[in-house]
Amino acid sequence: MSPLLQAKSLQPLQHQEFRYFIVARFFLIMALRMLGTVAAYKLFKLTQSSFSIGLAGLSEFVPVFLLALYAGHVIDKSDKRTLLLKGILTYSLCVIALIVITSPWFESNVKTRSPQLFFYGVIFCTGAIRAFAGPTTNAILAQLVPRNILHFAANISSSTWLAASITGHASAGFFIAWFGVHTTFYIILGYVFIAATLVSLIKRKPVAITQKDIKAWDSVKEGLQFVFNNKIMLGAISLDLFAVLFGGAVALVPEFADKILQVGPIGFGWLNAAMDIGSVIMIVTLTIKPMKKKQGYRLMYAVAGFGICIIVFGLSTWYWLSFLALVIAGMLDGISVIVRGTILQLTTPDDKRGRVSSVNSMFINSSNELGQFESGFMARAMGTVPSVVFGGCMTLLVVIITWFKAPGLRKFEY
Repeated sequence: MSPLLQAKSLQPLQHQEFRYFIVARFFLIMALRMLGTVAAYKLFKLTQSSFSIGLAGLSEFVPVFLLALYAGHVIDKSDKRTLLLKGILTYSLCVIALIVITSPWFESNVKTRSPQLFFYGVIFCTGAIRAFAGPTTNAILAQLVPRNILHFAANISSSTWLAASITGHASAGFFIAWFGVHTTFYIILGYVFIAATLVSLIKRKPVAITQKDIKAWDSVKEGLQFVFNNKIMLGAISLDLFAVLFGGAVALVPEFADKILQVGPIGFGWLNAAMDIGSVIMIVTLTIKPMKKKQGYRLMYAVAGFGICIIVFGLSTWYWLSFLALVIAGMLDGISVIVRGTILQLTTPDDKRGRVSSVNSMFINSSNELGQFESGFMARAMGTVPSVVFGGCMTLLVVIITWFKAPGLRKFEY
C-alpha cells in the first residue's frame, strides 16, 4: 500500500469534531462494555447460573427491538449531536443506579430474595437509551467528515469501538479484582462524563430529513422499504444477524471461566475481551490495507470460520486454546464489521441515515442481546458445552444457506 493511500486513510482525523467524536466514542464504549462485563460478573455471582445472564440480555433486547424503528424517525428529524449528548447523560443515571444497588448500605438494608431484579430493571433502561443513542452514533458520522473520506471514517470509528471494547472488557476484570464491583461502577461513571464533555464540544448539526412533518409510521415504512429493497445490505445484515444470534458464546464466558477453565476475575476479563482483540487487529489491518476486491466472498468465508472457532471454544478445556479460538473468531468477525459498515455508510442517503441505522441496530446490535438470551436458555436446556457447539454448527448452516440464496452478496465488491 502506498504512503499516499495510508495517509488518506487517516485523513478524517484532520477534522477536529471527528477527533472529539472518536475520543468520546472510545470512553463511552469502554464504559458500556465495562458496565456489561461487571453486571454479568455480579449476576453470575448472585445466581451461579448463566441463565441470569441470558435474562439480562433479554432485558436489554426488548426495549431496543421495540423502540428502534421509532428511534430512527426521531433521529432523522433531530439534531444528532444534541440527541447523542442527551443519551450519554441519561446513561450516567443508569450507572448511578448501579452504584446505589451495589453499595454496602443497599445490600444490607434492602432485603429481597431476588436482588438480580434490580439489575434487570437498570439494564432494561440502558436498552431503551441505546435504541436512540446507538443509531445516532452511526448517523452523525456523515456530518463530521466529507463524503469522499466517509469510508475511512467508518473504518476508524469501527476500530475505535473495538479498541474501547477490549479495554473495557479487560480492565473490568482487573478493576473487579483490585477494587471490587461497587468501586468499578464509579470508574465507569467517570468515563461516561468524559464522553459527555467531549460530545458537548461538537457543534449542533442541521437536520437532513427533507420532510420534517412526515408522520412517524410513514417515516418508519420508508426506512424499512429502503433496507428491504437494498438486497446487498439486507443480505449482509441477515447473515450477521444469524451468526451473532447463534454464535453468542461470549455470553457464557463467566461460566466457562469459573467452572470449566477455572480462572479468576483477571482471566475472565481477558477471555471476555478476546474476540474484540482479534476484531481490532483485523480492522486496523484493513483500515491501513483495505480489501480491494471479492469482499462478498471474504465475508462468507469469514462468517464460516467464525462458526468453526465457536465450536473449538465450546470443546476446549485449555484456557489458552479457548482464548486463541475467540481471538481468531474476533479477527474473522472484524471482516464482517468492515464489509457491513462500509455498505451501510456508502449506500444510505443522508436523510435516511437515522432510520437505516436503527433498522441495522434492531437486527444486528440487538441480536447480541437476543443471542445472549439464546445462549443462556440453551445452556440451561442442553448444557453449557453442547449449547456452544450447537451455536457454532448453526452459524455454519446459515452461511451455507446464504451462499446459495444470496448470490448477489457473495459476488459483491466495492
